[in-house]
Amino acid sequence: MEIRSITVFLPINNIGKPALSVKELISLTIHNLETAAGIRQVALQSFQEAGFAVQSCRLATSPFSNIFQPFRLEPCLEWVENLEKQSRQAGFDYLSVGPASPDQPETILAVVEIIKRTQNVFASALMTLPDSVSLQAVQLAARAIREISQIEPNGFANLRFAALANVSPGSPFFPAAYYRDERFAFALAIEAADLFIEEIEQARDFQDAQARLICRIEREAQRLQEAADKVLQSASKTIPMGTVDFLGIDFTPAPFPEFSRSFGTAMEKLGLESVGQQGSLASAAFLTNVLDQAHYSRTGFNGLMLPVLEDARLAQRAAQGKLHVKDLLLYATVCGTGLDTIPLAGDVSENALSALLLDLAALSLRLNKPLTARLMPIPGKTVGEETNFDFGYFANSHILAIDESPLSGLFSTSQRMPIRARNPLVR
Repeated sequence: MEIRSITVFLPINNIGKPALSVKELISLTIHNLETAAGIRQVALQSFQEAGFAVQSCRLATSPFSNIFQPFRLEPCLEWVENLEKQSRQAGFDYLSVGPASPDQPETILAVVEIIKRTQNVFASALMTLPDSVSLQAVQLAARAIREISQIEPNGFANLRFAALANVSPGSPFFPAAYYRDERFAFALAIEAADLFIEEIEQARDFQDAQARLICRIEREAQRLQEAADKVLQSASKTIPMGTVDFLGIDFTPAPFPEFSRSFGTAMEKLGLESVGQQGSLASAAFLTNVLDQAHYSRTGFNGLMLPVLEDARLAQRAAQGKLHVKDLLLYATVCGTGLDTIPLAGDVSENALSALLLDLAALSLRLNKPLTARLMPIPGKTVGEETNFDFGYFANSHILAIDESPLSGLFSTSQRMPIRARNPLVR
């Protein structure tokens, strides 16, 4: 187990106040960044001294779509490019500027330019509002995925974009991370697929596996909490008391592209021949149930992350034709964070992407859970062909198929589709 990210949240406090010039906004951001950099330094030292390996330190801001009111593309791009440079100098590996707004369609297409003009900036687009799906936002997110796929020859730029459904602020995982408070804060994203494998391998039965996993998760979370408390104590000496919050831990057991650190491997250790076969949903449900029962300070998803290209076993099963996109969407009903790093054909249509995003958005509202979609059309590739990424955090797989039947009728409009969370008491 290691910490995938110490994510520091940077408040941008001009929202709701008289509009600032881009120069004034950059000056305010740089001033706040100095404090964020101090939190990062203290946090990195504290968690490393506690014995945790830290893979990255990341910075997340308020939604860029809220910072510029009314929205102006060029000042926004100037601010993002400046913040990318300054945050890198401050020691942050990656930057998230939050989601585009479903109420501001122009901001969704602006994400394409943000990704195009930067190297380490992540962004997203919200497709849902309270109790409804914005069909226009779904359609524009699909268009953004298609356009972002053309930025680099291998479609890699879509790693930095996700369509979000019912995702609240405070998740430390990228690209979903964003913030809405005026206080500085930090949170932890955990990479713990290997922890699950280790405990399942030693279990005598399901009750023992559950008890082992809960105990191990809570023990590691307690260590993380103690280190976080030290960060707050240290920060209080240099930052006014009460202005830094620890939002909590997202114990979503993210994988690494090795079989020994694969969550697909953890699922199969319960008795599956391969992820994708019948029983996979039960495996996902059992392991999520374990996470639900563990006690620790939570933020973000705290579900199962099943990213095809970041998980060696999932990549293998997808290449073998045993794991499909509809399977992953099905598992999201009982566990996960949605559809992540899914390799698709380069000529996949916006209509097909929209239909898939619509299903995910509807699912998120009906089950009242956060879900994301990070879809990766790869130029020149067709269904069944092998991917050829040269990236240390990817395991290559094959291009997966999705339905190409277009949506029509009411689904083809730009309306809002009302969906409320199911009330289990209603008969």
